[in-house]
Amino acid sequence: MNIETFYQGFCKETFDENGVLNTFEPVLAENFNFAYDVVDEIARQEPDRRAMVWCNETGESKTFTFGEMKRYSDKCAQMLAARGIIKGDTVLLSLRCHYEFWFTILALHKLGAVAVPVSHTLTVQELLRRFQVTGITACVVSGEGITAQAVEEACEEYHDMRAKFLVRGHRDGWIDYQQELEKQDGNWTRVSLSKTDPMLLYFTSGIADEPRIALHDHTYPAAHILTARYWQDIHSEDLHMGTAETGWMKAVWGKLYGQWFVGACILVYDFDCFVARDLLAVMAQYKVTSFCAPPIVYRSLLREHLAAYDLSALRSCTAIGDSLSPEIFTRWKKQTGLAIKEAFGQTETVIVAANLTGSEPKPGSMGKPSPLFSIRLTDEDGIPLPPGAAGEICIDTNKPHSGLFREYYHNEELTESVWHDGLYHTGDMAWMDEEGYLWYIGRQGDLIKASGYRISPHEIENVLAQHPAVAESAVLGISDPARGTVVKAIVVLEPEVLPSEALKKELQDFVKKHAAPYKYPRVVEFIPALPRTLSGKVRRSDLRTPSETNFS
Repeated sequence: MNIETFYQGFCKETFDENGVLNTFEPVLAENFNFAYDVVDEIARQEPDRRAMVWCNETGESKTFTFGEMKRYSDKCAQMLAARGIIKGDTVLLSLRCHYEFWFTILALHKLGAVAVPVSHTLTVQELLRRFQVTGITACVVSGEGITAQAVEEACEEYHDMRAKFLVRGHRDGWIDYQQELEKQDGNWTRVSLSKTDPMLLYFTSGIADEPRIALHDHTYPAAHILTARYWQDIHSEDLHMGTAETGWMKAVWGKLYGQWFVGACILVYDFDCFVARDLLAVMAQYKVTSFCAPPIVYRSLLREHLAAYDLSALRSCTAIGDSLSPEIFTRWKKQTGLAIKEAFGQTETVIVAANLTGSEPKPGSMGKPSPLFSIRLTDEDGIPLPPGAAGEICIDTNKPHSGLFREYYHNEELTESVWHDGLYHTGDMAWMDEEGYLWYIGRQGDLIKASGYRISPHEIENVLAQHPAVAESAVLGISDPARGTVVKAIVVLEPEVLPSEALKKELQDFVKKHAAPYKYPRVVEFIPALPRTLSGKVRRSDLRTPSETNFS
């Protein structure tokens, strides 16, 4: 077995004259299943190959091979089946970054059950809502923190839960995951499944409204070959680290499918509270070669003394989850010598645009359209737009894509509202330059229309990020009795900087100097921190007072 080319058995690809990926298409058998055909196959041929290094903030560490991943996922499949979990059942997972998450999600894939990963910080009502709308039949939950108690309270109103498994803890009425797992002999026979069977349900971030539930089938993992091999530039001997918690889609983007397709090892850091210097110490200790994180993490790392940590093994850095400012890009490259390759995608998709391996990243650009999709920018009537014009990012749906969600779960009306006229409408705005690079503008509802102009909040935020007093900012449009709508900047200052009226004026002048003057924020407000979703995105709706909500 040549592990370096193993993934090529699941896709077709071509390259341009510079060696940059030009076309990419997954090619899968009708019964393709990631757990059986990738993890178990690598385990059969190279059982001792490292699959995961797990560590936590107290210094514990474990290494798992592909052979062990097969064995534990087989045992877990037996355990779940013994409790009545069958194909099509929905099973909720709230497991932080415990290694048991990987045993369990692989087991669910083998059973044909549908995994529903969620954050460990959900309230009782949020859990109850998820139980009800997805028809949860069982849950596998961490014994650490408040989640188990919240599940119990939610189950006082929800009566269809057949089994509750507790990982790393003991509670009355729960099945002890570790004890039950050890009882199994691991003798598991492959279940007959189709690649189009439902596999995964993920809740979106819910930036401005109720979270949506994106359904993916068993073709989805193969699209992440593109993620790992051609964006993150991961090879079979790499150690890749991502920072996302398993309740969010970015975890399977960066800690599972693509990385194991290419035979690489993932580093999972299981922590309660993010501390930048601790993360850097882990990266140095384990000699991470590939790293992926949202821009806010890079900003936090840059506040530390990077030269104090041995990051010499690091050769690939990628960012997704929010817009990467040119300021962070430039500072990181100056201190590490590495360009951060930005990409754009959604819970509903895989990579839609990216700075792929071999291309030259442009600071502030999310790269070129993904070779997996046919992408177009359209106006409000769905008409394609030329370079330089701002439009909605849309994906051609006239042919099936393994990287595109199948529906919003049990919500036909919502699905049809974004999937019509042969296009999936992402709701995100961008413009394309003459070289084909995409530049993010923002969500459709966040675009500011003021003084007859359309203004991108993202552009103004990038300008403010260049000012030494600004840690981060959020820009929005607010109602104004004289002008209709004006630009407002809500600013978080660096720790040593004090707010003042003079600083507000300085920031306004700074924007006038570095952007078109009409874009400057007429209102500036200082706050201690920006409100964020559990996945780290800014909740702009929470920043508006009732009098500021009517804007366009």
